[in-house]
Amino acid sequence: MIGLVLAAGAGRRLRPYTDTLPKALVPVDPAGEGTTTVLDLTLGNFAEVGLTDVAIVVGYRKQAVYERKEALERKYGVRLTLIDNDKADEWNNAYSLWCAREVLKQGAILANGDTVHPVSVEKSLLAARGKGQKIILALDTVKQLADEEMKVVTDPAKGVQKITKLMDPASASGEYIGVTLIEPEAAEELADALKTTFERDPDLYYEDGYQELVNRGFTIDTTPIGDVKWVEIDNHDDLAKGREIACQY
Repeated sequence: MIGLVLAAGAGRRLRPYTDTLPKALVPVDPAGEGTTTVLDLTLGNFAEVGLTDVAIVVGYRKQAVYERKEALERKYGVRLTLIDNDKADEWNNAYSLWCAREVLKQGAILANGDTVHPVSVEKSLLAARGKGQKIILALDTVKQLADEEMKVVTDPAKGVQKITKLMDPASASGEYIGVTLIEPEAAEELADALKTTFERDPDLYYEDGYQELVNRGFTIDTTPIGDVKWVEIDNHDDLAKGREIACQY
């Protein structure tokens, strides 16, 4: 099993940082000096749970990741493979995850490049394995939800029934936090669902690919992450929260 990071996004709401950097390299250290980024935190988490091979899908301002590759490998004791997303400026992340379809065959823990979270999330996903699950989503069942969250409806017997932002928050079982365990057996079916998704509309999310799988009868499971502090960094308010959280881990 490998680690996988989606780091191709532009993050335009985080300018001026993202004038020169992808979202995954926006500083989350308290001083904002760049000593710690979301990518740093994620690689540290992967290394702590024993994932020493990591693939990173890059696109927007990808040169910044290429320039830091060797230093990140030394710092975290991992081997990095960078995968170019040639449509990162035009298409959404359903295509971005599809770009990693070959490495998914090794099995992966996928983390969005803008999610600050503790290593307990990866540990919860790994602990949930072993009951025939092929895909397991990390789910926050504690947070009070609003319109922007990636909401999930689950059935105790059937797994995920619905995953979308476009849902009444009151009807959701929890929020998908952007971290998934994908077993090798799921790789081909997931890749096909993602392809169907971005061919239908290139602006769709990879979570829409998950919904495509569910619609086909594929079981996607979830595991709760408990009451932990995490944030998806989309704007400067999120970034301030991310810096408060990052220094605690």
